[in-house]
Amino acid sequence: MVEMGTTTIQVSTETRERETYDELLQRLMALIPEGDDEGLYTQAFRVGLLDARLDVKEGRLTDHREVKRRLGL
Repeated sequence: MVEMGTTTIQVSTETRERETYDELLQRLMALIPEGDDEGLYTQAFRVGLLDARLDVKEGRLTDHREVKRRLGL
């Protein structure tokens, strides 16, 4: 059995009142697929995908659909 370590994260009071930390993290990870037809993704790859989605949402990156739209494709 693998022993889980403990970590501390800051979550707003409003979020904390709606759901537990674990529920929040599970919900975030559920946004990212576990794999594709080539196999399962590593946890590090899934976290990278989540980071990329946040980058797009916060305007640091542009997703391919928007690039195609801008190019008229």
